[in-house]
Amino acid sequence: MKYILLAITCLCFSTTELQAQTAFPELDKSPMDMSYYPNRYPVLKIQEKVTERPVARVVYSRPQKNGRVIFGALLDYGKVWRLGANEATEIEFFNDVKINNTKIKKGRYSLFGIPDSSKWTIIINKETDTWGSFKYDEKNDLLRVEIPVQVQTEITEAFAMVFEKTDIGADLVIAWDDVKLNLPIVF
Repeated sequence: MKYILLAITCLCFSTTELQAQTAFPELDKSPMDMSYYPNRYPVLKIQEKVTERPVARVVYSRPQKNGRVIFGALLDYGKVWRLGANEATEIEFFNDVKINNTKIKKGRYSLFGIPDSSKWTIIINKETDTWGSFKYDEKNDLLRVEIPVQVQTEITEAFAMVFEKTDIGADLVIAWDDVKLNLPIVF
């Protein structure tokens, strides 16, 4: 009788285990990525090769071109875009910085853009943890700055952002398709 009870108990637990399997979402078509200034900061930190403290990082999802016409078609000119896919792109500053002579305090913000054929408006907004630009509210803008478009001969297949060191700080380089932008950040 003990063996029968033990067998039934084991069967009950194994059935519960099978029913409680976690369903994970499918792999996203636009994977999330993160860029730091200085570049590769977390890797440098564990390798004990850090020569400067982190200033900024950007967290964004990377949509793919996949043969599509991006600017003026998939993304309308003159409309606010989340600078990536899925959640609104976020930029975090680890200390105060200046962009276009505007002081931006240490903190986490959302990052949007308004594409145009010759220039973009880059927006830093106080609202975070939001999806896309559906609930974008201009009243929460900290900064709007116009940046000229640089047309590239080489196509960037996956939307990308990276920080590039300059004499006065770093540029946040934004690229997709044949478009490249540099947002100067002073620190």
